[in-house]
Amino acid sequence: MKMLIPSNEIEYWANRYDYPISETNLINQKPQIEKQGYLTKNILEQLCKWKSPRSAGNMKRNSEEYINEITQISFQTKNERTTIEVLTLLDGVDWPTASAILHLFDKNKYPLLDFRALWSISIENYKYNFKFWWDYVLFTRKISEKNNIDMRTLDRALWQYSKNNQPV
Repeated sequence: MKMLIPSNEIEYWANRYDYPISETNLINQKPQIEKQGYLTKNILEQLCKWKSPRSAGNMKRNSEEYINEITQISFQTKNERTTIEVLTLLDGVDWPTASAILHLFDKNKYPLLDFRALWSISIENYKYNFKFWWDYVLFTRKISEKNNIDMRTLDRALWQYSKNNQPV
């Protein structure tokens, strides 16, 4: 993995982030999610509409109780593989959406899996699995720490850089 954005341009690209749906309401829910220790169906639906609007309808097949239980397991486990893979048991939640749940609501620093962000670190051919995801987590954490930025800032920069520079 190699980041295409020069380190001194991360803030520049993050400040130009222009995603068509705002995640501000979701980010504002984090203190409540941390307090209760799980997601509600309403919050999961909002997150799915933000991250993956096409598959958001599939998540409605999950019951409130199932969503509460699965996300509670994810947020409480110490095992990194369980943290992400248990979320993919939810209907309508695949690796990118599971990464968005962790990115926005887990106490640890996790990146978003997104084709744009992956392109910005020189990855175009990939298969989602735990090893791929974990290598990406460690890579982005190192960039985040080295540049003294939070994971949301890094994600916004990676996404926007790709939007402006990735060939169509």
